[in-house]
Amino acid sequence: MLTSATWHTLSTGEVLTRLESGLGGLSSYEVSVRLQQFGPNQLQAGKKISPWSLLFAQFQNVLVIILLIATALSGFLGETVEAVTIAAIVLLAVVLGFVQEFRAEKAMEALKKMAAPTAKVLRDGEQAEIPAEQLVPGDIILLAAGDRIPADARIIEEANLRTEEAALTGESLPAEKTADVIANPAAGIGDRRNIVYGGTSVSHGRGKAVVTATAMQTEFGKIAAMLDQVETEETPLQKNLDRIGKTLAKVAFGVVMVISAIGWYKGESLVDIFLFGIALAVAVVPEALPAVVTISLAIGVQRMVRRHALIRKLPAVETLGCTSVICTDKTGTLTKDEMTVRKIWVAGKTYDVSGAGYAPVGAFSLNGREEKPVLGLLELLTAGVLASDARLIEETDTIFDITGDPTEGALVVAAAKAGLYRGDLELLAPRVAEIPFSSETKRMVTLHKFEDGHMAYAKGAPEMLLPLCSRVWGEQGETLLTDKGREEILAAASAMASQALRVLAIARKGDTDLAGSSTDLKFLGLVGMIDPPRPEVKDAIRECHQAGIRVIMITGDHPVTAEAIAKELGILKNEKVVTGMVLEKMSDEELDRELPGIAVFARVSPSDKLRLVTALQKQGEIVAMTGDGVNDAPALKKADIGVAMGITGTDVTKEAAAMTLTDDNFASIVAAVEEGRGIFGNIKKYLMYLLSSNIGEIIIMTVATLLGWPLPLSAVQLLYLNLATDGFPALALAVDPPERDLMLQAPRNPHTGIFTKRVMALMLTGSVWLAVLILGIFFWATHSGRDMSESMTMAFVLLVVAEFVKSYNFRSDHLTALRGTFSNKWLNIAILWELGLLLCIVYVPFLQAAFGTFAIGLRDWAVIITLALTIVPVLETAKWVLRQTRT
Repeated sequence: MLTSATWHTLSTGEVLTRLESGLGGLSSYEVSVRLQQFGPNQLQAGKKISPWSLLFAQFQNVLVIILLIATALSGFLGETVEAVTIAAIVLLAVVLGFVQEFRAEKAMEALKKMAAPTAKVLRDGEQAEIPAEQLVPGDIILLAAGDRIPADARIIEEANLRTEEAALTGESLPAEKTADVIANPAAGIGDRRNIVYGGTSVSHGRGKAVVTATAMQTEFGKIAAMLDQVETEETPLQKNLDRIGKTLAKVAFGVVMVISAIGWYKGESLVDIFLFGIALAVAVVPEALPAVVTISLAIGVQRMVRRHALIRKLPAVETLGCTSVICTDKTGTLTKDEMTVRKIWVAGKTYDVSGAGYAPVGAFSLNGREEKPVLGLLELLTAGVLASDARLIEETDTIFDITGDPTEGALVVAAAKAGLYRGDLELLAPRVAEIPFSSETKRMVTLHKFEDGHMAYAKGAPEMLLPLCSRVWGEQGETLLTDKGREEILAAASAMASQALRVLAIARKGDTDLAGSSTDLKFLGLVGMIDPPRPEVKDAIRECHQAGIRVIMITGDHPVTAEAIAKELGILKNEKVVTGMVLEKMSDEELDRELPGIAVFARVSPSDKLRLVTALQKQGEIVAMTGDGVNDAPALKKADIGVAMGITGTDVTKEAAAMTLTDDNFASIVAAVEEGRGIFGNIKKYLMYLLSSNIGEIIIMTVATLLGWPLPLSAVQLLYLNLATDGFPALALAVDPPERDLMLQAPRNPHTGIFTKRVMALMLTGSVWLAVLILGIFFWATHSGRDMSESMTMAFVLLVVAEFVKSYNFRSDHLTALRGTFSNKWLNIAILWELGLLLCIVYVPFLQAAFGTFAIGLRDWAVIITLALTIVPVLETAKWVLRQTRT
């Protein structure tokens, strides 16, 4: 059996011979044999992962394992509140991860829904309608307008056959089909005009075809196989959290070993050494980290809904934040997927038509100046409407759609912009006869009855319609069409085509019938149309460039069209346009070398898109892939972040994608990038704040032990500090407003992680200064006549207050905290709440006993607050130095 890439190169006779079939179809016996050989015509799902396996996988996470150990140890130490809190956090993280992954693999079911339920076939020489899953290669299928095509097939007969292939190829217009041989063996899917594809539909005409591929061998089947084979990678955030978990595990183990060894050397009891070592180890681990991450992402998701984006996988929000390349489809993503008239040539003048899409809002201008439509222009627009079948539908005051062919819809909308509506024109000139469009004549003719006679209107390809014309509409009215006039018209058509416009010629003839409508026509003019860019996309792409994000167009459409749209939107400047045929001939090494200089890929196949995403990822890029068609699904799944279109997108792409745009607006991606950057920034703030405090605590305890001092903090106080600093203030940082310069920064390199040199420098500065303060006040208190309980209380209170002051400084690792200091209301509330708890611990008698605290006086509070505030100038100075050195 031949591959799908070669059937189009054979004549219909050769195809039937190779498939051992005939024009009367297969016999029932042959069908049964082939069903055994090829199996049913249905997509096969890959191996399903059991729910139990998914649930177990949630526990194979370093941080979760550490937290489970912390839960057990907290329970052993009698810290019931801590144990229950950590257990609840673990449960939340596990359940959330399980639910997300359990819902993640539905793309195959969506693909199956796109398959045709039945098929009309010829078997044993007779027509029959059978379940589509019973089709086999060699079956003869019959196609008519409105049919869903049940399998890939080679056309053997057709009459004006056109199919809707946008979901597979990205082509915005129906594909014209032919039974002729396509000689190029390397022709892409969209160029194999004698092949119809399973899962697409017939928009016009009828045809007969012989099935060449079924089930997983069809183009849709290959997409299904790619979806099943694509492995999703961990997000940058997941990788960072795994690294943090492993690092903290090592630190915790090291701390326990060092403290235990020193305690043993000093002759302390093994029970005391064990309990204190465990308390310090638990203090190192940020128990609230999964909760902070979950809450940050969940809040980001809520914000995204308000900005027209639905998040299917929570980590996708963060991934968008470090996106460095957006690979975007053209049709329906960058463009409106609504054909629009852009230029009209009448009587030697070229008019520009404003407006985009099917909304009848726009004006006509000549040389940049708006003008009222002249008689010749009105005649052309009238002819365009009457020679079409499309109708304009007003769904709401601002939403319009069309029924019928998109090209004809563009003509109807252009006429409406001039105040000419189909209903009014049909009342004046009802249609009495027509000659439908055919691939041979490439024109459509309609005959209309007026009060004073009949008028024929024709529209079609300029090269086919112009030879039938003998006169032309000129500035002075009707004139003879000379050779010079024909050259001028063809030059105007060529100029429009060079701008990627689809060009139609329009003509008319009075006092005639259908038989006479093919000669002596009067040429009215040319119409140039295109699927236009969305008005807001240009600004969105400019914002992407400002944020350091590269935009690449990857489309199945024609390269000329793709280039024109890319230039208009600012995607293409000095870069190259490469076709799928050229891409296929490139080796991986050549592609790797050429990729930075290419901004547009046209006429590409689904496997090409997947290859490009993979190549970009190998270069270290974080790739977001947008799309709406089935052809985008494998690449969406492979990309770091797949973005589907909610309105025009197929179910397949929505299931394969991590995010869906509810307004199909490319501009919403920019909002998603901002949210993603903000979320990662908030997680970084939380970790800087928390780990700086924990490192400070470790320094304090280690230095005190090495100096032979009494320990400034008890095990219970350490555990409380862990809860206090992991509690509301940390969660409040998770909802901190984004930094002012967030969208002026280059994309974050995911491989550098959270702990950059800048972050580490700032954290260590805060930790060291915190240790100096605590050790200093403890030394001063113990040497100024205070007992151990009072000295430890002052150290404990100063540590808590200093960490709260520090939380305001860690709202940015480079911007000053002196501007907009209290703009995070949740942090303000959290600090007040925690200060209230601290006062209870210091002054309520039964809590004093539990925590070993002492009621300190106002003078002591003044010393503590003064020392705590010194954190501000120390960290502000550190930020200033880091800004100067650009660390």
